[in-house]
Amino acid sequence: MPDDMSLVIETVTDPALAPAVADVAAETFPLACPPHSSPEDIAAHISAVLSSQNFAEWIGDDVHEVIVARLSGRVIGYALLVHAPPADADVAAVVVGDAVTEISKMYVLPDHHGTVHDERPAHRLMAAALAAAHDRGSQTVWLGVNQLNERAQKYYRKMGFRHAGIKTFTMNGAVEHDYVMAQEL
Repeated sequence: MPDDMSLVIETVTDPALAPAVADVAAETFPLACPPHSSPEDIAAHISAVLSSQNFAEWIGDDVHEVIVARLSGRVIGYALLVHAPPADADVAAVVVGDAVTEISKMYVLPDHHGTVHDERPAHRLMAAALAAAHDRGSQTVWLGVNQLNERAQKYYRKMGFRHAGIKTFTMNGAVEHDYVMAQEL
């Protein structure tokens, strides 16, 4: 059994953890938004999409998978996977097949971006996400990243993703432009 200071990466099966995941989502989502995003649009997106209720539903269904990084029992990061072919036509044009997983969201609290006890939480979350996709039989994993978020793009390239296409993302009516990045498993 790990000691209390171990970094633990695990798939969430208990919806009671949804509020803790939603808290991390509310804190981290604004950090990935383009600089021109309005606080109102960000807040509306968090309220509509990243709510505890939504996380509880995702935890409880078969298509979604929520993976968390915990340190001393506290959720410090999460990944939300969607084990299904892309619904977006722009993505489906460049990410083909039925054996597909989307990494819909992946965030780590900013004070844990570096090394935690000789481990990098984001790297461990990504490894767990890729393993979960592989275990579900996915042949391709994809994600969307804002075109202005160069830091995240650099990280995803380092993790083996390549540019595959472009899609739009609507945040409370504001249209943003994302790169689609993909990786074959």
